[in-house]
This record gives sequence, structure tokens and C-alpha cells, in this order.
Amino acid sequence: MSIKTIAFAIMLVGGTSWGARVSSAQQAVKSPHGPLTAPCGACHGSEGWVPARITTAFDHSKTDFKLAGSHAAVACRSCHSSLDFKSAPRDCASCHRDVHHGELGADCARCHTPRNFLDRSTMMRAHQETRFPLTGAHIALNCDQCHRPAPQGQFTFVNRSSDCATCHLAAYTATSNPNHQPGGFSTNCTQCHSTGAWLRARFNHAGTQFPLTGAHVGLTCNECHGGGVFAGKSSACVSCHQAVYDGTTNPSHTALQFPTDCVTCHSTSAWHPAQFAAHDASYFPIYSGAHRGKWSSCSTCHTVVTDYSQFTCLTCHDQRRTDEHHREVSGYSYNSQVCYSCHSRGRTP
Repeated sequence: MSIKTIAFAIMLVGGTSWGARVSSAQQAVKSPHGPLTAPCGACHGSEGWVPARITTAFDHSKTDFKLAGSHAAVACRSCHSSLDFKSAPRDCASCHRDVHHGELGADCARCHTPRNFLDRSTMMRAHQETRFPLTGAHIALNCDQCHRPAPQGQFTFVNRSSDCATCHLAAYTATSNPNHQPGGFSTNCTQCHSTGAWLRARFNHAGTQFPLTGAHVGLTCNECHGGGVFAGKSSACVSCHQAVYDGTTNPSHTALQFPTDCVTCHSTSAWHPAQFAAHDASYFPIYSGAHRGKWSSCSTCHTVVTDYSQFTCLTCHDQRRTDEHHREVSGYSYNSQVCYSCHSRGRTP
């Protein structure tokens, strides 16, 4: 009987480990597993040394490398290429090829878990500690949608640009409503878009030379930028409202040569009613004093539609009552110009 057979028989009967003291003949057989002291029966059966079958009696958690997740399902030889278990690798890179070419270091556990090599939760937590934390739709992307594989020697993860155009340049150049590239739009997509949704973009006009207020807020971009001009677009009122200016007849803006700066009389809250606030200080108080609320439109006093230097007081002030109040006034006559010469501020002198 050979020495191996004798040792094998003793192991099966008595559960003796390779490290136990047996006969001098048995001690000549050296265990191929190094200092492993588990009984041979934990892995081998009486029908032969191979195939080895690990029983539940062997607890890997009592070693210095606890098996977890997918590690628990791999064959022993996948990690223990040598039968000397003491020399088994302990670092990730010994078994797992570094597809990141050293960019992310040797500690795979920063992004991966034994449960699943593509465990997104761990990767996500790691990404939130970078200079580009993921939000919105970016969270659902696969890594290679932004970190596209590159030839060895070129960075795929480290020093990756965080500029929007790095990934979205094709969408930027293809967008025609509005046309981004000819319009001189910034390639910083966050000025109009959010990571929550690409559509329903909203440009913060408040940071421009023409902050939107009133009715302007609800307009679409094309209602003002229909010509595709964005950068350098004129902020003059008539650049959008020329047709309204030309078509207005009460009063006729063109005939009276009103200024084309609409804000002189109009506000962005509503086109009507218009209010010429400078009238009180520059000409005659109609929004304050005794004449406040006594007129309904410009034509109440300005009856000559082509000449607003002409006005009348006689529409409201009938002659009988006016004559009675001025019987003892020297130089009085029932005439608008004479009225204005004494009552230029709408009050009794």
C-alpha cells in the first residue's frame, strides 16, 4: 500500500488533518495546500482526490478573506491558481483586469461590490464626490455613454471635460427651433436646459440687456426672434411693434410724429390703456388735480388729430357758466388759448 493511500485512509476514518502527527511514513507526504489545517474530508471524498467538493463544514469566513456576493459562487481554482492557499491573492487587481488603465486606482471597491460588478448604487455614490455630481437624467445613464472607451494612453475617466458640448454638441448643432449655432447661443446648455428634462427649455432673459416683464414673459422665443437673430437683437420697441405704431389712428402716431419708444405711453403689462405720464409735468395736469378723471381719451381735448399742439377747453367748459365766473376778469374771452394763459396748471390763478 502506498504512503498516499495510507494517509488518505487515516484521513477518512479519523478526520486527521495534514498538519496532524502520523507515522513517519505518512509525514513524508507534504500537503500541497501549505498551512491549511482543515480536515481533508472537508473537500475530498473516498472515491478519489478529484473532483474536490467543498462541504459546508469548510467556512471561508474564518480566513482573512471573507467570501461575499459573486465571490462565493466561483470555483476555488479561479482565485487559487496554486494549491498553496496561503499564496492566494488578496488585492482586486490580482484577479480582475484593470479596464480603466490605472486611471481610478487599484481599489475596485470604490465603485464595485462583490454582489455585482456593475452595482450602480456604489458607482453613483462615488460619482457624487467628483466635480460633476450626477443629477436628473444623468443619473440613469450608463457609464460608457459619457465615458466612451478610448485608446490606451488616453483618459476615459480622469480629467474628463464637464462642458455640456462634450456630450451634447450634436444636439446643439442640429437644433433649429431656435437655431442655436447661427443664433450664437452659448454651448453652456444649463442657461436654458436642466438635467431633469431636455425639452421645456427656459432661457433666463433677466441676465440680458432686455429683461422680460409683463406680457413679454409669456411669449415664445420665435415671437421676438423669428428671424433667427438672438445675439445683438435690437431692444428698440419698434423692432417688434412697428406695424402697431404705423396702424394706430387714435391718435395717429405717424401723423403726430410720436416717438417710437413705446414706453413713453405704454407698459409691458398691457398695451391698453396707454398713459402719457409726462403730460402733467410738461404740458397740463390731466392725471392729477381738478382734471383727473374728467376726460376719456386724447381726443377729448385734442380735436385736431394731426396736430396735438391744438387743444380745446370748450368741450367740457360751456360758455354760460364760464362767462358767469369771469364777469369781472379783465381781458377775459371764451377762448381755449386765453383759458390756458391763466390756468396753465388747471387751477384758479
